[in-house]
Amino acid sequence: MDTLKQVGELLFSSIPTVVFLLTVWIAYRLIVQRKLDSVMAERHARTEGAVQEAQAQIAKAETRTGEYEQQLREARSQVYQMQEARRRQMMEKRSAALAEARHQADEMVKRAQADLQKDVEAAEENLSRQADVLANEIIDSILRPMAATEGR
Repeated sequence: MDTLKQVGELLFSSIPTVVFLLTVWIAYRLIVQRKLDSVMAERHARTEGAVQEAQAQIAKAETRTGEYEQQLREARSQVYQMQEARRRQMMEKRSAALAEARHQADEMVKRAQADLQKDVEAAEENLSRQADVLANEIIDSILRPMAATEGR
């Protein structure tokens, strides 16, 4: 029984401590905990808001990057098309110049052949005249001595 009495006295003497602890705990809840909770909630909201805003900015940047890449692909495609068109145009000009050069060469060959044919005909005519002249000279040189011997 003595122990029970001691426990009872101990409990009775601890009542002011328990009351003091309860008072401190209630004061903490009323004064500090509410403000702390509201500050923590605001901080969490700001942090989450900043994270969400950052994620939105990242998504927007990724979208713009995709658009820029698409525009870059289109620009490259246009450049390649322009280069291909220019190459075709240059090839057409080259083909036209080559055809013109061939045509001029053919014309020059035809004129040269015509000139050569005229030269051949002129040479044949000249040779024919010279042959007639030489034939007459030969005949004269052969017949003159014969006529001179007969007339004697």
